[in-house]
Amino acid sequence: MTKIKDQVLIDRLADAAREGKISRRSFMNYSMAAGLSASAATGLWGTSAKAAPSRGGHFRLGSHDGNTGDTHDPGTYVTYSTIMLAHTFRSYLTLIEPDGSLGPDVATEWSATPDAKEWTFKLNDRATFHNGNKVTANDVIASLNHHRGEDTTSAAAALVSDIEEIVDNGDHSITVKLAGGNADLPWLMTDYHLAVCPANDDGSIDWKSGQGCGPYKLMETEFGVQYHLVRHDDWHLDGAYFDEVTITVLNDPNARQTALVTGDVDAITQLELKTLSLLERDPNIAIDNVPSASAITMPMFCDQAPFDNVDVRNALKHSIDREEIIKKITFDTATMGNDFHHSPAMPYWPDDIPQNDYDPEKAKSLLKKAGAEGLSTEISVADSVFSGSVDMCVLFAEHAKASGIDINVKREPNDGYYSDVWLKKPWCVVQWGARPTPDVMYSLAYKSDAAWNESHWQNERFNELLLKAKAELDDEKRAEMYREMAMLANNDGGTIIPFFPNFVYARRKNVQHGPELAASWQMDGARATSRWWFEG
Repeated sequence: MTKIKDQVLIDRLADAAREGKISRRSFMNYSMAAGLSASAATGLWGTSAKAAPSRGGHFRLGSHDGNTGDTHDPGTYVTYSTIMLAHTFRSYLTLIEPDGSLGPDVATEWSATPDAKEWTFKLNDRATFHNGNKVTANDVIASLNHHRGEDTTSAAAALVSDIEEIVDNGDHSITVKLAGGNADLPWLMTDYHLAVCPANDDGSIDWKSGQGCGPYKLMETEFGVQYHLVRHDDWHLDGAYFDEVTITVLNDPNARQTALVTGDVDAITQLELKTLSLLERDPNIAIDNVPSASAITMPMFCDQAPFDNVDVRNALKHSIDREEIIKKITFDTATMGNDFHHSPAMPYWPDDIPQNDYDPEKAKSLLKKAGAEGLSTEISVADSVFSGSVDMCVLFAEHAKASGIDINVKREPNDGYYSDVWLKKPWCVVQWGARPTPDVMYSLAYKSDAAWNESHWQNERFNELLLKAKAELDDEKRAEMYREMAMLANNDGGTIIPFFPNFVYARRKNVQHGPELAASWQMDGARATSRWWFEG
């Protein structure tokens, strides 16, 4: 009976593979659970899987969120177009697979000491830069050190601040030694800032030349406008099916959508949700709607009036009707937020924390307590933040009137928004890409000394828990720590989170991809250029 049951399961798996309904990783796991050896499962996948991706063609992507002030310095990456570009021409130690698991990139394997204070990464001996030079341990060490030290200007400095030493082991591997245990370090290495670049003789990195070891070689660069690339034939991973890739920055959502409909581009990021239903009727267009751990935030400077008063901050949290915003702005392509930057798509989600609901009377009471009745304030936003971002703020302003709050919505220019507004204006709107674990998100945006502490929030207990949770290997204890941290951010923090948006993007029907799409960034974890292909 067992043998027959296993054969039935194997037949079903083969059918799913033929129909493209299962990823290779899941197919292998289930096949071996059904009794097949790894080699047999591999053979079955090869004979059953949907036709292999075809190579060739020029993939043209229309991308939102690009600025003329962007650079090749990985420590300054902030706009989506540079994140997309980085994953196209550069590589990282590890990567997030389409199914959300952690996979190899420049590192082929990794292991830790029992206390998670030392991590050893074995490097891929096939990895080469686009000029033909082999990627060495020295290159990886210099790339990580670019974000370390007192003189670094990298936005990722907080992520690597616990690194005490990085050692070249002499066998094409490195060991990262930490001040304290970090169970998430291999996940942290997927952060888009931590790209592997060539080392200079003085231990710095050569980032200005645009040299990379990713799937495509950068040929032409016009920041905030367009990037042209060709396949790197010696890339160390599978994929890179297109011969050429052009990424064109189209900040205007109507321009992006028109370019897709007319066939001037093959795919676009971030659809205009107001016209989503119309685009769905086009027989030449396919739409991908992917739930994610991305977040929309509205950070308030906690060290600047009126937001330096916690009662004012909480009054604003209770003056936004999230349900109406999700319905009217996202057209139900989002999950409700609750003012702590920890998504249901991440591990350790605390689902028992009371929701900050729309309650104008409670908001009025809090304002009275703060001596801030009749509050008038301003929020900055730009169309490029996300589809409907300005409309969301206008709707929020309407909601807040019931609390006696006057919110002026200031529409900022798209170009330069993340360099001139975010981290500079006391209240604005931001779209965060998904991060793999709570520690990465909290270290980037909530840690007291983080370069991207966008709300200027300082909470001693939160920082204490962040340090403890990072090194805790007991999942139950770690979950409780993250729950307390979420409560602190929810009740005391300076960030309103209206919702966690789905990634909604589109492609021409002749552009194909696998059965799963990564939820870490738009366009299949910002890796569509290397994972997708043209049909037949």
